[in-house]
Amino acid sequence: MTNRGTTRRGVFGALAGAAAVTAIPAEAGAAPIETPFKAERGSARRPNILFILADDLGWADLSSYGSPDISTPNLDRLARGGVRFTQGYSAGAVCSPTRVALYTGRLPGRTPGGLPEPIGSVNERDGIPATHPTLASLLKRQGYATALIGKWHGGFLPNFSPLRTGWDYFFGNYSGGVDYYSKYSHTGKYDLFEGETAVENDGRYYTDVIADKAEGYIRKKHDGPWLLNLNFTSPHWPWEAPGDRRISEEITARIKAGDVQAIFHNDGGSLETYVKMVENLDRRIGQVLTALRQTGQEENTLVVFASDNGGERFSYNWPLTGNKGSLSEGGIRVPTILRWPARIRAGQVSHEPVVTHDWTATLLEIAGAAPDRAYPLDGTSLAGYLLRGSDVPERDIFWRTRANRALRRGRWKYLRLSTSDALYDVEADPREQANLAAKHPEIVAELRARWEQINAGLLSY
Repeated sequence: MTNRGTTRRGVFGALAGAAAVTAIPAEAGAAPIETPFKAERGSARRPNILFILADDLGWADLSSYGSPDISTPNLDRLARGGVRFTQGYSAGAVCSPTRVALYTGRLPGRTPGGLPEPIGSVNERDGIPATHPTLASLLKRQGYATALIGKWHGGFLPNFSPLRTGWDYFFGNYSGGVDYYSKYSHTGKYDLFEGETAVENDGRYYTDVIADKAEGYIRKKHDGPWLLNLNFTSPHWPWEAPGDRRISEEITARIKAGDVQAIFHNDGGSLETYVKMVENLDRRIGQVLTALRQTGQEENTLVVFASDNGGERFSYNWPLTGNKGSLSEGGIRVPTILRWPARIRAGQVSHEPVVTHDWTATLLEIAGAAPDRAYPLDGTSLAGYLLRGSDVPERDIFWRTRANRALRRGRWKYLRLSTSDALYDVEADPREQANLAAKHPEIVAELRARWEQINAGLLSY
């Protein structure tokens, strides 16, 4: 394998709004082309929406984002067909807060289910209430069929379920992660459901099962537009690549014996295994995208691909610092791709900062669905930027965890990881090494005050 510590592969150019942008890999024999994003006016009927969420995929874990070791031709092709975002962010630093933000279009701290880091236990508090509007419920009112396949992580049965919050169909796991073969989770229980009923395990690798279910959904007859949230668990722990049944058997035996920590796999994994997991994820996404093309739905299906947070132990995040759980760039900056052939030109790159709940607002506007006035969105719609050439509205991007705080405004990022405030120009310094707080105390004070103002309107931990 390539030396991950020294290979850069042009990632600096891909990171920020710099003039010199590293183009994504081209097809064999073709020149690499990636131009700054520019909207083109036009029209199209309401699109199908396919939102693909990877789990714990690091900033540079795709070859189109600079990975020296991992080959992701299908996701690279997706990026070539649309827009690659260099400053895409997750709403949270761990799994469930980001998912709650995506489902609701609001900051995780607006609902009790967004407070745990992440949701880990069965109770009546930690989840999305059936009364809360979601992307699915709002689109459903506009005639969309809705499905969620894969990892839900928005609250456990018997209190919470996708079927109670707007999705017509659900197949997948309720918890934060399952063994890829046995489907046992950190709860010590089996976790594979169709709707709210446990289904028999066919023994296959979970990423493959999810892709097959998604392909089946796409290929079935649809009488109108549809929303499919496709939530893979890969490359989340445990560190099992296709074929690693012996590792699965060992972990599952430990879980059944009462060692629920076994699922976290702190005593296993390797770079080689991780590469296999990500490359299999890419192949399976390719399978789903092929189904779109073969059924004639590719042209008017809006596809978004992102990760729920930054990478974990074996991810490649260069040149970012931090990883999952941190509000440093490596914990929240994620690969983000959009493709909609009917309306958006291929081969583009955007350096606009975007965050998970922006996509909720964007998809609702594009589909003609109005937000619920009783539950105002925190996300900013990008529809004007993507389709009409408008500027992205100026706004602050807010993050918090129990231990950290962060707020981004333009090029500036206010960050507190312990007890002291830091300030970074993340366009010039995405690695967050030059703390400019002492040079610009007035900016620190302004961004701190804004962070505290937003935080005051959220639920307390």
